[in-house]
Amino acid sequence: MSYGREMGIDLSNWGKAKRSGSHLMSSVKRSAQPKSGNAAFDDWRDQEMTRLDEERRKLDEARAEFEEYVSELRKARDREEFESFQRRRNSTIDGTPDEGTTAA
Repeated sequence: MSYGREMGIDLSNWGKAKRSGSHLMSSVKRSAQPKSGNAAFDDWRDQEMTRLDEERRKLDEARAEFEEYVSELRKARDREEFESFQRRRNSTIDGTPDEGTTAA
């Protein structure tokens, strides 16, 4: 991914595209499954597969929410670190001590 960024390629949605493709393939596999010859079993299997697909969708949504949360935490930490850097830099330039440090 970092190589993609260096080349100016946005790969931020790669995981989402990959998950969408896997969902598509799972539905294709399910529809391509041969019938067993037992209607009750086939109905049960189809219901279970639908239930599992729904569970996977919920898990994917939870993962996306968590990834967004972590991303926001990283941005906040980065912002805090940058602001701290700027305060120290400005205090060195101005000759005034940083509010977070004590003058000796």
